[in-house]
Amino acid sequence: MKKTHLIFGACVVLAFLLTGQYMDKYFNHLVGMPDGPRLLYRTRHIFILMAGLLNLGIGAYFTYRSETWRRVLQLIGSLLIVAASFLFLIAFFYEPNLTDLHTPLSHWGTYTIAAGVLLHVISSVRQ
Repeated sequence: MKKTHLIFGACVVLAFLLTGQYMDKYFNHLVGMPDGPRLLYRTRHIFILMAGLLNLGIGAYFTYRSETWRRVLQLIGSLLIVAASFLFLIAFFYEPNLTDLHTPLSHWGTYTIAAGVLLHVISSVRQ
């Protein structure tokens, strides 16, 4: 799991860099774009960075817990964090085109990443 988080985190940080280039090359760094879509592009861009750095941070310190139920919580937490990373990546391209600043993917991505982190924390309580 440690290696998975490190590799996946590095890939997500690379995706962060590429989405920055996408905004620069295809949208002239969002100059002249209406505030709503501009806000959505920038915040989703930062969410991608957050997800990548979180994966790298977990990968840097990950050790399996000794008890089975703690390892299960770690695994579920890691899966949720990875899933949230994908939600943020998809949201970057999908949500700025929606009306009324509707953000279904990043909304669930935020809950998912929070739940994943909480499961990692719970797995370490009183160990």
